[in-house]
Amino acid sequence: MASREEFDWLLAAEIPHLRRYARTLAAHPAEADDLVQDCLERAMRKWRLWRGTARLRSWLFRMLHRLYLNRRRDGRHHDAAMPLESVVDPGQAGNAGPAQLEVRDTVRRLQSLPAAQREAIVLLAIDDLSYEEAAWVLDIPVGTLRSRLSRGREQLRALEERAPSDTETPAPTLRRVK
Repeated sequence: MASREEFDWLLAAEIPHLRRYARTLAAHPAEADDLVQDCLERAMRKWRLWRGTARLRSWLFRMLHRLYLNRRRDGRHHDAAMPLESVVDPGQAGNAGPAQLEVRDTVRRLQSLPAAQREAIVLLAIDDLSYEEAAWVLDIPVGTLRSRLSRGREQLRALEERAPSDTETPAPTLRRVK
């Protein structure tokens, strides 16, 4: 078991990850910050319950997810999800390069997914949790997580194939001048 000082140091290192995950869940930046604050307060109160054998990130993400679900159930959650553009800042379209535009398009496609699929993809692909950890955070069986991930990836591929890329410049329109 880690000492309190070790725990506090490890907890501080996880704050950026908590903020990113909270922003994918919450409707507004202020709500995401409140979620992180409540999660940190709860973690500091219950630090002895964390067993040093499991990843602290998984433990914190589960706590954060439960806080989010409790707020949503209590009616303190807005139905509109926050655009992921505010989580990943790909830059302004006017001065963005092709890579930044591609990131922006991917973020928009990810935002269009149902929340359950988006959460599965974010936890596995962005926050680098294992299947078991992500299933534990979301409190679902691993098979359900794999199904959500598969459906989400399939939907992202379909959206990518359908959507024209902003990086391609449109063909100039020609007109006859006399």
